[in-house]
Amino acid sequence: MKQKLRPMEVFMNAVFFLCGFIAVVFVLFISVYLILSGLPAIREIGLVEFLFGTKWASTAAEPSFGILPFILTSVYGTAGAIVLGVPVGFMTAVFLAKIAPAKLSTAVRTAVDLLAGIPSVVYGLIGMMVLVPAVRELFGLPDGASLFCAIIVLAIMILPSIISVSETALKAVPKEYEEASLALGATHIETVFRVSVPAASSGIAASIVLGIGRAIGEAMAVIMVAGNVANMPTLFSSVRFLTTAVASEMSYASGLQRQALFSIALVLFLFIMLINVILNSLLKRKKV
Repeated sequence: MKQKLRPMEVFMNAVFFLCGFIAVVFVLFISVYLILSGLPAIREIGLVEFLFGTKWASTAAEPSFGILPFILTSVYGTAGAIVLGVPVGFMTAVFLAKIAPAKLSTAVRTAVDLLAGIPSVVYGLIGMMVLVPAVRELFGLPDGASLFCAIIVLAIMILPSIISVSETALKAVPKEYEEASLALGATHIETVFRVSVPAASSGIAASIVLGIGRAIGEAMAVIMVAGNVANMPTLFSSVRFLTTAVASEMSYASGLQRQALFSIALVLFLFIMLINVILNSLLKRKKV
């Protein structure tokens, strides 16, 4: 016989359902809005010219709307930030979860939490005032604002997400796994990297997904240190990301230029969705 739900349980189930429904509606609304706003410019410019054109001159007498430099810059910048940030964040998480004494772990975790609370504009300001001049002097460049500076700033910005989620995943590994490994004669470090880390791999991978989302979606800090010039990306040249392309021109854009910016936002949205789908598929396959 089916048990009758209490009124409070019915009410809470309705609240939870409503919250989940609202989240889905927002995602669908954003998706439909970007598609309807971005497709007209793509149809007018041409998909190939828009995605693979190498020149962006939206305010010229004969405008060009090629976003290949923005796409490559976003890919290179995100990849560079992940290459630099993931090892540092992962090792810090291992240190906090499995190695550091309690007092030291608390102090470092507090610093990580503070790092997560710093606004993007502050990262950009410090990068613009400290990192950019240092890169200019160190490498003898006419202007230090570059893809290299953007990668450094993004690598720092994704650290809190990677550290926090990875540490939580490592702490969730059952103690019995580690005790069994130690009982078989493994050292503490061997146990951490051969037992705890593999057991927490799904959580660590989730932290990398969050880091990628943070890196590819950042605009304010990047626009202050990357130079914001629509060049084909090289490590020490001024560049423009997909996010900064939208942020820098939307305030005064009109007509086809405004529609093209919505098309850039659509490409960025699809790009992030594709990355999430691929990474989630890999995680599910690994679990199976």
